[in-house]
Amino acid sequence: MTLAIMMLFVTILCAVAVFRELKTKNLFAVAFAGISTLVFGFFSIMTIISQFTSSGGGGH
Repeated sequence: MTLAIMMLFVTILCAVAVFRELKTKNLFAVAFAGISTLVFGFFSIMTIISQFTSSGGGGH
């Protein structure tokens, strides 16, 4: 669960970077931060869902 929270924090920072770079009109940075937001956001949400839906056991 700690991994998911850290990735969610990185996602929030990337989203802030998107808006900050939009103000300065740095399109390369907007694209890079936008892709990072999508990737980290996807993995953090999927990790959280996986933690809640898994049985928590070691296997079957």
